[in-house]
This record gives sequence, C-alpha cells and structure tokens, in this order.
Amino acid sequence: MDELDREILNILRRDARTPYTEIAEEVGTSEGTVRNRVERMTGDDVIERFTVATRTGNVKAMIEIGVAMDVETTQISERMADWTEVDFVWQVSGEEDVVLVVDCADTQGVNDLITQAREMEEVVSTKTRLILDERLG
Repeated sequence: MDELDREILNILRRDARTPYTEIAEEVGTSEGTVRNRVERMTGDDVIERFTVATRTGNVKAMIEIGVAMDVETTQISERMADWTEVDFVWQVSGEEDVVLVVDCADTQGVNDLITQAREMEEVVSTKTRLILDERLG
C-alpha cells in the first residue's frame, strides 16, 4: 500500500459512496486508477466492506466485555458479531477483551444485549458506555 492508496482510503472512510471521478480529482489521478486500486484493495481484503453510518435517533453504546482467561476471543467475537444490533466487534488490549459498538432502538435494547452477553459462560464482566455524540475523523 502506498500513499495514493492511503489517500483513497481516507476519502472512502468519510463517504464510501464518493464517486471515483471525484476521488480521482481530489488525489490527482485518473478515475481508472482509482477504480483499479479500490478493486485491488477489496480483493486483497484491505477494504473489508463498505458500510452505512446512520443517525436514526437510536441509542448507540459501547459494551466492553471481559472474558475468562482460557477463552479464545476470536470465537466469542464472531458469535457476538452476528447479533443484529452490533455494528462493530473489536478485540482490544487492556482491562477488557472485546468491545461491541451497538445501535439499539432504546436503552432497553442496550440492556438486552448486556444481559445476552452476561448469560454467556465465557463472559466474566461487562462495562457499558453510552455514545452521546459522534463525529467523523
């Protein structure tokens, strides 16, 4: 990956629907070059997926989860990623092992996810943080 790839990725992170012609103009190359690089990065799994960020009025939260020492965090992360309200699952270092970024209709929905996590025998602790505001980086 070179500097041009990084510039293209930065634009797509802000808006994955940015037309290739607009990206090309901004980074100073041709539309074909942008298209080829995006296809290559998608094929190489540098770009894992294109997604949508929403402002639905829902309650967004981070649920931090600690798991038992003998638990493979990848397996538990994959199971949690299948939960409908989960936008992201991060495996992290520090006090907690897994962080869920969730988007629920209300606080009861967040509480239901916390309960669902706590009911898993591998989970030893949870901490929850409501997301009050969000800005693009």
